[in-house]
Amino acid sequence: MQHVVLIGTLPSSIYNFRGELVRALVSNGCKVTAFASGASEDEINKIKALGADYFDYPVSRSGLNPLEDIKTFLFLKRKFNEIKPDSVLAYTIKPVIWGGLAARLSGVKEFYALVTGLGFAFQKGSFLKNTLMKVVKGLYRLSLKKAKGVIFQNPDNRQVFVDLEIVPEHKTAVVNGSGVDITHFEVKPLPSTPIFLLIARLLGDKGIREYVKAANIVKQKYPDAIFQLVGPEDPSPDGISLTELTQLNTNNAVDYLGGTNDVRPYIEDCSIFVLPSYHEGLPRTVLEAMATGRPILTTDVPGCRETVINGENGWLVEKANVEQLVERMNWFIENQQEWQRMAGESRAMVEDKFDVHKVNAELLKIMELN
Repeated sequence: MQHVVLIGTLPSSIYNFRGELVRALVSNGCKVTAFASGASEDEINKIKALGADYFDYPVSRSGLNPLEDIKTFLFLKRKFNEIKPDSVLAYTIKPVIWGGLAARLSGVKEFYALVTGLGFAFQKGSFLKNTLMKVVKGLYRLSLKKAKGVIFQNPDNRQVFVDLEIVPEHKTAVVNGSGVDITHFEVKPLPSTPIFLLIARLLGDKGIREYVKAANIVKQKYPDAIFQLVGPEDPSPDGISLTELTQLNTNNAVDYLGGTNDVRPYIEDCSIFVLPSYHEGLPRTVLEAMATGRPILTTDVPGCRETVINGENGWLVEKANVEQLVERMNWFIENQQEWQRMAGESRAMVEDKFDVHKVNAELLKIMELN
């Protein structure tokens, strides 16, 4: 029996985003052990209900403390020596880096990395960002040196890794994001009023500031338009505090609704889903909104551009461009007769390309497990 280890950071991401993957591995005869950090008893039970064993491991998801990272590496190395997995699949930056190094130094035969986005460390700018990018690039190169495969969610991210000589192209593959369960996210009727929704952690590079600024402007012309924001605070260096959010939201144009464990009621209540992100692997929330049958307004950047055909199921705008966001928000308000057509295109695109079962079948094929 093939023993596969799956490493993430948040326990909720194991059962919410990778649950169907765990089930697919188990149904293919694999023994699965999941690693995440800070799981409650309820979360552990949810992961075990998928058919996986579970280990909690120490990881500082957004921190820059090297001592914490060394603890993460040593724990994973010790556990790999103990349970002796055949394959390890890690996703998000720290599990990929420290999981890759631990797998390499504990003799794991096959290590696969799933790069779900480039993140804050790959955004050039300040001295801190540029220094961080050099460090992260070097760590990625070390952790992926013996990787059997490196899987990306869009071709732009793959090209960045190849161009930076982090990984050779022949080791890479691209899949259509994490996929979405099209039975869990069903098509729901569109509201009759313009309700814009953004679901994201409170990070600068999710386009939160631009969304709030655009809402303030649009509200002046169309006071009946509703703008909602759902998502928790984030400890990342790029995080936006609730204090800053309140300062940005000068006219109370945006209703901040906090975090949630179930995005479906919020998506079902909106008429247009917005994600003005600076970069993504392939945004899960956009796929969930598409599956629910919603027009999309997002940015023409890697990951996001894969989800929209301009004028068909939504619109793409330039990154960090408040003026274009305002223009397209106004277009949606003024062209309500187009919503239903775009909603249907969104759902059809999800069924064709982003069904979680199709994505997982591709992952298992890459890992030679089907």
